[in-house]
Amino acid sequence: MTPPWKKQKPVPEVPAEPGLVVEEPGTGFCGAVIRCEAGTVTLEDRFGKHRVFPLEPRGFLLEGRVVTLVRPSSSAPVRPTRTASGSVAVPQARARVARAGRIYVEGRHDAELVEKVWGDDLRVEGVVVEYLEGVDDLPAIVESFAPGPDARLGVLVDHLVPGTKEWRIAESVTSEHALVVGHPYIDVWEAVKPSALGIPEWPRVPRGQDWKTGVCRALGWPSENTGAVWQAILQRVGSYKDLEPELLGRVEELIDFVTA
Repeated sequence: MTPPWKKQKPVPEVPAEPGLVVEEPGTGFCGAVIRCEAGTVTLEDRFGKHRVFPLEPRGFLLEGRVVTLVRPSSSAPVRPTRTASGSVAVPQARARVARAGRIYVEGRHDAELVEKVWGDDLRVEGVVVEYLEGVDDLPAIVESFAPGPDARLGVLVDHLVPGTKEWRIAESVTSEHALVVGHPYIDVWEAVKPSALGIPEWPRVPRGQDWKTGVCRALGWPSENTGAVWQAILQRVGSYKDLEPELLGRVEELIDFVTA
């Protein structure tokens, strides 16, 4: 007879529903359920890597608690949905308590676009996005934030060109725990694929002319209210597929850096 003090406490049985995020403690692999078959469950991590694990008692961690995964009552195959960024959606997951690390995004439109496409992922990861009005404010922000191993800082800025004042500021604050990256576009509007908006390409605007105003005039859009035009553009962005890879890569790089 097993002594009472040696008996393991019962743990919850949790159906391996699509999108449920769990960790396999033996390997540390963390991912969302994408398939559950007789005796096994397949997880996909945020990088798209798949691992198959046996459905063993007390075999997984859910929000830090030991659980036993069981096959869902429905025999239908698990078909996960995706977030706007292309990651596996995790409808059961609560937003993680905010990390000490942060991502700053220069420009209000840039921040709104990041929220729309990556917002679900960032909440699951516990990453807070802050609005950066201009690169000139960056040194004071970095000094006040004091990045460190447990509080990394990522920054996304517009049109970061080597040799410019903005580039020199970015270089001056970059460190092991602070990463500044920039997309190549004059304005984040250009990061939206023309095909998503039903236009053949983004117009070329002569140097010295306000870019947004020039674009609106060239396309016949109302140039007196570029904020309203941006909201119309934003509504046409359904997922990462509507964005150029140069922006996608930079945002994913920052998320990986802050959550490493």
